[in-house]
Amino acid sequence: MIGRLNHVAIAVPDLAAASKTYRETLGAKVSAPVDMPAHGVTTVFVELPNTKIELLHPLGAASPVAKFLADHPSGGMHHVCFEVDDILAARDRLTAEGARVLGDGQPRIGAHDKPVLFLHPKDFCGTLVEIEQA
Repeated sequence: MIGRLNHVAIAVPDLAAASKTYRETLGAKVSAPVDMPAHGVTTVFVELPNTKIELLHPLGAASPVAKFLADHPSGGMHHVCFEVDDILAARDRLTAEGARVLGDGQPRIGAHDKPVLFLHPKDFCGTLVEIEQA
């Protein structure tokens, strides 16, 4: 069911500084920031040969990333994203196995304009997992 690793998301307190570090210090290709109001974040993608890093910054005080940064002021890994062929079939299989889907259980459009769902970290070794339809 699980496909390739799409990205690792890192919450950052300063998006411009984090982007500069990946672009100038590490020499990576870094996208422009994109506001995602439906998710309460601004995202930047760092392109790697085999996957991506998603830099996340809160977009407003109600952002779930704002709470994460309140608990982790220096930032840190926020989630991992895996691709699935059929997000509804994956959701149904995961919930049948006892995994909890966050929110109302219905996919929302994510940063890549594809349907996504988030899975409860307590069900995945303390890691927030995002699944994205490939």
